[in-house]
Amino acid sequence: MTITNNVTRFLDARKVKYTAHEVPAEKLGAVEVARLMGAPAEQVFKTIVTTREKGKPVLAVVPAPHVVDLKMLASFLGEKKMYLPSEREAEQLTGLQAGGISPLALINKGFQVVLDSSAQFFDEIYISGGQRGLDIQLGVGDLVKLVNAKIGAVSRVE
Repeated sequence: MTITNNVTRFLDARKVKYTAHEVPAEKLGAVEVARLMGAPAEQVFKTIVTTREKGKPVLAVVPAPHVVDLKMLASFLGEKKMYLPSEREAEQLTGLQAGGISPLALINKGFQVVLDSSAQFFDEIYISGGQRGLDIQLGVGDLVKLVNAKIGAVSRVE
């Protein structure tokens, strides 16, 4: 039985080709999720909530082994400075549990999405399906179109 949620229903309604991958529902790091799915860690992307001085938070979608480079992100967005909220603050801002934050679950909620440019090396990437225990594999072009993502170099290897 595959998990069905708002994200999978949204993708089905728009006839977007995707594959849902179930992983243990406990909070796992993105590198661990990649290992469990047998996917290259660089192809599994995590969503990091960042904030700016004024305006809605930004969702930075970066490869599992990377961290968001706040200076690169600020420069890319034309902001003076970007901030990394605590996990609890990120959950409050999005209404989603850490480990399940997904740009697909936050469409039409006013979040700007920045996808790390390394995603362009792949036809498909894996991102959270909007809840712990569910990852979605979909085309990079589909993701960019669905969430109106901007693409930029905004991460570095940790």
